[in-house]
Amino acid sequence: MYTDKDSVIIDGISMGQYCTEAEFGYNKLWSDDSGRNLAGTQSGTLLGIFPKIVLHFKPLKLEEINIIAPILNKARQTVVYYDPDLNRKVTMTTYSGDWKNTNRNINRNEPFNCSFISVRKRV
Repeated sequence: MYTDKDSVIIDGISMGQYCTEAEFGYNKLWSDDSGRNLAGTQSGTLLGIFPKIVLHFKPLKLEEINIIAPILNKARQTVVYYDPDLNRKVTMTTYSGDWKNTNRNINRNEPFNCSFISVRKRV
């Protein structure tokens, strides 16, 4: 998938300037009636695809962490990204995974990552 510096925008802030890599996952959620029968045939109901974006942040300065941390620590974020299946930019509400800030140098942290998972299935 083609990405540029403005491929992922969270709460109005382009993440390209803070990241070295972005992973785009399209995770399927199956109903509890899903599985395989004795013949090995899979059956079940696909409840939906829940996009997940993992951002890999570069070493950031304190001023940059001060911008990013409030976004990562919120219960919900608004994420805009390009969805290749839909062939357009999509806006989704997400919750974010845990993250940690490791400092080995003065005023600069080590690289870290954080995931952003859609709270609703993709339409």
